[in-house]
Amino acid sequence: MSDLFNKPPAPIKPKIHESWLNVLYNEFQKEYFRKIKKFLLEEKQLGKTIFPAGSRIFAAFDATPFDKLKVVILGQDPYHGVGQANGMCFSVNPNVRHPKSLINIFKEIENQTGAKYPISGDLTPWASQGVFLLNAILTVEAHKAASHQHIGWQQFTDAVIQTISTNKEGVIFLLWGRYAQNKEKLIDTSKHHILKSAHPSPLAAHRGFFGNGHFIKVNEILTKADKKGIDWQL
Repeated sequence: MSDLFNKPPAPIKPKIHESWLNVLYNEFQKEYFRKIKKFLLEEKQLGKTIFPAGSRIFAAFDATPFDKLKVVILGQDPYHGVGQANGMCFSVNPNVRHPKSLINIFKEIENQTGAKYPISGDLTPWASQGVFLLNAILTVEAHKAASHQHIGWQQFTDAVIQTISTNKEGVIFLLWGRYAQNKEKLIDTSKHHILKSAHPSPLAAHRGFFGNGHFIKVNEILTKADKKGIDWQL
């Protein structure tokens, strides 16, 4: 009978691209991740609306397999308005009004590269080229910004960043704003590239995001490494 009670919990295998499941499997089995899963299930049972939809929580991972990853853009947490969040930082679903930070990103791309301002704010085409669009917090309660910042997601995504840093080389990290820049300590700067600037939000964009040249610099770095550059035109 004692063996029954001491039986280890069943392994967690979230619906996530196999390449990420392979490198993060042990992280999914940790107690803090089990608590995240339990919290989200309990919130759903209470009738609370969580963004993005459950099938989209790991959308950034599915869109950019681990072995295809070349660039990381780090955001904070998902949009909390109805229909906005699609599981990738700064990205919104098609036919959704562009948030102000995304507008500034598109303006800067237009200024740097000449790419026309796009109709859709869905950044999936970037992700499919190797741009990993990671939010540090992967879920949020509807209409309550940063409501899930203390449930354990940051421990998980810190581990994701460290996994990238340890197991890959030559990745370009775009760290916009103080929050993202605090993650620099997780990255081995001897073998990866870090580009830093102000955040694209309306409150900060004019303090260094505009004119940062990051989208051009990314392609210069990739080309120098004999890798295909990113087509920023959506």
